[in-house]
Amino acid sequence: MSSQPSATPGAAPSGTPEMGEDYAATGFGARVGYGSRPCLLVVDMVRAYVTEGEPFWAPAYADVTRANQELLTVARASDVPVIWTTLALDETEWDTGWFLAKVPSLRVYIERPELGGFDERLSPVPGELVVRKQFASAFFGTSLVSALTRLSVDTVLVTGVSTSGCVRATAVDALQHGFRPIVVAEAVGDRSDSAHTQSLFDLEAKYADVEPVERVVRYLREGAAS
Repeated sequence: MSSQPSATPGAAPSGTPEMGEDYAATGFGARVGYGSRPCLLVVDMVRAYVTEGEPFWAPAYADVTRANQELLTVARASDVPVIWTTLALDETEWDTGWFLAKVPSLRVYIERPELGGFDERLSPVPGELVVRKQFASAFFGTSLVSALTRLSVDTVLVTGVSTSGCVRATAVDALQHGFRPIVVAEAVGDRSDSAHTQSLFDLEAKYADVEPVERVVRYLREGAAS
């Protein structure tokens, strides 16, 4: 796998709005491109979000689940490492700072810890790391950077929920830690359509490449064959 040439600034990938002349003329929306050592990072696709009727489930997450299933199949067949995240909170509530005060509904992870687990549709297999985090970003206060460094990863394919929350925070931190962040448009979702669209716009403009799932699948397959 090799880095792809930068696209024209302002060009909108699948699922994001056009940036318009002002953004493009100011130099936003250039591309970081794909590297040669990817990792699939599945953010918080746990029972609380993917199981209908549970606290954070939203209809949009059904399509997100299917897109993640496709990516998982291709990544595993291509020997690309897969890392999962979940929110794991201590009953003292000390480990979350003010995050829990800002989003008190997250206490459901303390009251029903099984909601932080995975179901049969999307679940780690032996040899895949699960990162247990206490904040939005998968990088903050976790061993994720050490794991990615150990694996010689240069490209982080970010999927999961929610686009405006943990996905966005994780993609921004991936960039800030020196990795190429690729957000897979159809494999991320939010309970708010407007928050989802705006977050993809902001990520594409400033922090990550937002790519359609078919292009990411092709990248993974071509890398496996090279």
